[in-house]
Amino acid sequence: MSDTIIPDVQRAWVNVRRGAPAQALTLKQDWPVPKNLAPREVLLKVQAAALNPVGYKLFKLLPDFIAGRPRVAEYDLSGVVVDANGTQFSNGDQVYGWVPSDQLRKTNQGALAQYTKVSTDSIVPRPPNVTPTQAAGFTLAGQTAYAAIMNSIDLKPGQTVFVNGGSTAVGAFAIQLAKIRGAKVTASASGKNEEFVRKMGADEFVDYTKVSLPHYLVKNNSNAKFDYVLEAVGLSDPSLYTFSDAYLSPNGAFMTVGPQPKNMSSSELLNISKSMVAMFRPKILGGNKARFINVFVRNNPDDNKEFQRYVAEGSLKPIVDSVYEFDDALKAYDRAMTGKATGKIVVKVDSSVD
Repeated sequence: MSDTIIPDVQRAWVNVRRGAPAQALTLKQDWPVPKNLAPREVLLKVQAAALNPVGYKLFKLLPDFIAGRPRVAEYDLSGVVVDANGTQFSNGDQVYGWVPSDQLRKTNQGALAQYTKVSTDSIVPRPPNVTPTQAAGFTLAGQTAYAAIMNSIDLKPGQTVFVNGGSTAVGAFAIQLAKIRGAKVTASASGKNEEFVRKMGADEFVDYTKVSLPHYLVKNNSNAKFDYVLEAVGLSDPSLYTFSDAYLSPNGAFMTVGPQPKNMSSSELLNISKSMVAMFRPKILGGNKARFINVFVRNNPDDNKEFQRYVAEGSLKPIVDSVYEFDDALKAYDRAMTGKATGKIVVKVDSSVD
């Protein structure tokens, strides 16, 4: 055990009911510190946690019996090891990583708390060139982008990629990873985010607020089709995919983070059903020619280490939109729900860290 005195209870933002974050979350003052560790688990004193859109969407969508409430919210974090539990880590090690969704379902111990336990294969040492608040937002979005760009396709130097949602966290990481692979990247976002997207490495930019994106791509890329497309927003409308034969190589792939409904309205549900039909329609019945890939993120220790190596080298830059104090976590969710964040929204659990 560490010489640091570890309390029995802690402060934690706990998802206690279904609804928007203001209704779904409660700041508990007496949430148990998870001191009972299984083999290959460590206890972290959390320095910072990052929000993910999937978090607040699940607050709203899932009933209690599926969500497993009450449970501490969120996945991504940075922290300090305070009980290394005989693993390869040592007390005092500065790390970042995440609480994978399968572990969160088992333990109910998420990232938005003063202490949490994690498996050793879901954290890596934090490189000294990034701060705790910067590192907190790397893993879920970063590993989603990594799964798409580095694992799902065989991206070669000089090939072309279109990223829809270049200012999202997944999109921004995907742009950087595609440039590491030597690809030429076109990305879309609103015009006010063009500078940010180009800073991530995009060679070409499309302001989706000024054009119908599917029609724009058909008009401008029919003769020079993209090798790959990544839809990083989670659009429920399938048009970007259904139009893609005109601007995507039949030997390439259309990748998506999956249609994510904004609400349960009839129009959103109709779009989701259309997306499902488009995804699974065979070519012989009019389906699209390129492969369709639904990108799922799973904890992969080797990918975590390789991502960390790029961070340490400076090839992958942190993308922090804004930072909030622990008591102001609901304000952080308000920012997240605007859909206007460029990069990660971070909550400082330890107010003393950068």
